[in-house]
Amino acid sequence: MNCIFCKIVSGEIPAKLVKSGDDYVAFRDLSPQAPTHILVIPKQHHSSLADVRDPSLLGSLFFAAGEIARDEGLDKGYRLVVNSGPDGGQTVFHLHIHLLGGRSMDWPPG
Repeated sequence: MNCIFCKIVSGEIPAKLVKSGDDYVAFRDLSPQAPTHILVIPKQHHSSLADVRDPSLLGSLFFAAGEIARDEGLDKGYRLVVNSGPDGGQTVFHLHIHLLGGRSMDWPPG
């Protein structure tokens, strides 16, 4: 499979790892859109949120994002974003959660 995130999970491509669990890896985004921009991804490949059939996986990913936000000191707030599908703005087709923080977030997001 030619998935960049699968290659990060396997260690084939280096990343600035933040945290890892049994079913997820979290790393700093190469093109940050906020002072803190971390991606939380499942270790198993799922193309998008629409492909996930295990609700406990989603719980694990969101729980990890919350732990990471606390570890990063984002006590003033943060945003979690999941883009799903081309019309949803997804550009890497491996499910991932963007954890954005360290600045005030505008609403609506765009």
